[in-house]
Amino acid sequence: MNPLKKLLGQTAIYGLSSIIGRLLNYMLVPLYTYTLPASEYGTVTELYAYVAVVFAFLTYGMETTFFRFSETEPKKEKVYSTSLISLLVSSVLFIILFAIFKSKIAAGLGYVDHLNYLIWFAFILFFDALSSIPFAGLRREEKALKFATLKLVNIGLNIGFNLFFILYCTSVIKENDGGLAFRFVSSFFNEEYLVGYIFLSNLIASGVTLIFLLPTYKFLKAGFDFSLWKKMLRYTWPILVVSITGIIPVSLDKILFPHLFTNGEEAMTYLGIYGANAKIAVIMVLFIQTFRYAADPFFFGEASNKDAQKTYALVMKWFVIAGSFIFLGTVLFLDLIQYFIGSSYRSGLGIVPILLIANLLLGIYYNLSFWYKLTDKTIYGAWFSLSGAVIAIAANIILIPIWGIYGAAWSVLFAYLFPTVLSYFFGRKYFPIPYEVMKIIFYPLAALFVYGFSAYFDTSLYFNVLLFGFFFVLMLLLERPKAVKH
Repeated sequence: MNPLKKLLGQTAIYGLSSIIGRLLNYMLVPLYTYTLPASEYGTVTELYAYVAVVFAFLTYGMETTFFRFSETEPKKEKVYSTSLISLLVSSVLFIILFAIFKSKIAAGLGYVDHLNYLIWFAFILFFDALSSIPFAGLRREEKALKFATLKLVNIGLNIGFNLFFILYCTSVIKENDGGLAFRFVSSFFNEEYLVGYIFLSNLIASGVTLIFLLPTYKFLKAGFDFSLWKKMLRYTWPILVVSITGIIPVSLDKILFPHLFTNGEEAMTYLGIYGANAKIAVIMVLFIQTFRYAADPFFFGEASNKDAQKTYALVMKWFVIAGSFIFLGTVLFLDLIQYFIGSSYRSGLGIVPILLIANLLLGIYYNLSFWYKLTDKTIYGAWFSLSGAVIAIAANIILIPIWGIYGAAWSVLFAYLFPTVLSYFFGRKYFPIPYEVMKIIFYPLAALFVYGFSAYFDTSLYFNVLLFGFFFVLMLLLERPKAVKH
């Protein structure tokens, strides 16, 4: 089978769980932003930013390491079991340390009155970490349908319990008819703490998903290979640095914002506005994540083929084309998409184009990252991502007090731009890939030009449809001959 068609086919199946499923999950954003004040949604934004950073520590790049060693080691089950046991031990240690220091952690984060939030998140992280290798195993075995089904189960449970708590329980309490439903709901539900039920829903979904994945732990019987584990750690620690420093640009802004925003009383409100509008831009991240689910095993599996570099170049070009369409489709029709969030949050719509381009750069950087993964030079990835993290820290500190949420958005873009450029130039030296650089640059710039034209002349929705069609025709004129050829 044509390798590109194989990648597209697997991406389509993974998209069932990642694009369709996550879009369903993101339908919760209107629920939150139409029912919660911005300050309370700021709490959601802040805590999930912390969770993203902690989760990167907790999994320490073991997914990528698992894929790599599954290709290079003859004993596949030993790789599986060693990875599982490693994460199992570290996750249990995490829970023990959290139990010991939970009061100090709550005080440090300012959640002494909501310690239960942190306890729930600790177990969410625990369950998700223990699910990471089983999910990676399904991808490695190309069981995309089972992977998609379990991801959809997780998302369905999360959505279902959110709807149950926030809509059903709230309506029952408001009606207060004294009936059986009211007596049942009032026995456990407190409508003054709706934010907590968002986290509780996540906890239930993560716990049930792990239960479904428990049969994969049968591989534990293969035992723990200490010498293999040491080799895996040598490979994975730079990946850990990449993960941590890579998550900093997208999470640090939300963590630092309450401390850097000039008006402390309004900080959580503006953080809520920023977080809600960032969710619109996450459509680009969903595309990247769906692509990544298929690309991880695909790129490693393709490495031994003689035309691998040409395939990687082709994948990069079409990835950028698809990302440019996502950017343009979002910004041209933002007048419609804005209803995705509540009216009190829409003052921050101006950050959406900035974050979309930033996320596209993240996707390009992810494509570029395979050169150092395939050559086992992961230390370079650590240095690239560390440079982005340093830029993110400096830019947030400088720009948030000046520009508020716009400063946070530009910080993300700058933090992704620099590592992307670095990775490209170093990749040319150690693992040259014949990228069509001019086209990779042209398509995003063309999309920005079309968007700029629309914004400057304040074009109508119907005219924006024509502009989107123009961009599509332009792509066909430039790519159709090669698309047919391939």
